Amino acid sequence: MLSIGLPLIDVLKHVDIVTWREAMSEKSDEYDVAIVEGAINRDSDIPRLRKIREQAKIVVALGSCAALGGPHVSSNRYDRSELLKMNYGEHADWFAEQEAGKVRAISEIIDVDVNIYGCPINANEFISVLKHLLLGRPYRVPNEPVCYECKLNGYECVFDKGMICLGPITRAGCNAICTSRGNRCFGCRGMVDDPNLNAAKDVLEEHGYTVEDIIGMFKIYSERSDRVKELAAADTDTKKKKKGAEPWRFGSTT
Repeated sequence: MLSIGLPLIDVLKHVDIVTWREAMSEKSDEYDVAIVEGAINRDSDIPRLRKIREQAKIVVALGSCAALGGPHVSSNRYDRSELLKMNYGEHADWFAEQEAGKVRAISEIIDVDVNIYGCPINANEFISVLKHLLLGRPYRVPNEPVCYECKLNGYECVFDKGMICLGPITRAGCNAICTSRGNRCFGCRGMVDDPNLNAAKDVLEEHGYTVEDIIGMFKIYSERSDRVKELAAADTDTKKKKKGAEPWRFGSTT
């Protein structure tokens, strides 16, 4: 957040910051708004998180790790001892006593009022959220796909460059920053609430990709997302049956 610079300083003139571990040593348990960054993977942190929820009138999940669980969720696939060996080899026992458990988004522990998605977050969106909170107005989380922002900015579709992209069903709000630099969208903002999955499937098939291809990509940031789990389960079921319910429909005809 500190890297945002002057726009953040201008907003902070209107608030009293009582706790900010990265920027000040003072702290207080009296606050109205709590901004929580990062996923949770230690059960010992749960009481603290719940205390924050009890105190704060508004809780903001900042970034994809806090809002979605983030890339660290992939560690949930492995046994703890296996993970230590993968990362530290013969020195794995040095870290065996450190507490670590299942990685979760904070919304799996407490209610969250506003999610600010992105890895990293979009600075303009963060400032906008703060201004809405100051004015007592609800913030509308973007619910259009990244493709919408690509078209607004006139960017070339990365599918036409031979890359698979999650832009058709990923939540906008980043101003299509990755595709603006010729890269693909990795889905760091999670799926839109009501993705047009059939249209996305058509785009995939047109460029020679499958449902399985995008499921793997979405798991980087959204493995714990109910929507991604539903998509993966439906795709697996369809493969077993080789006919029947189409995984992109979920009972919808759109």
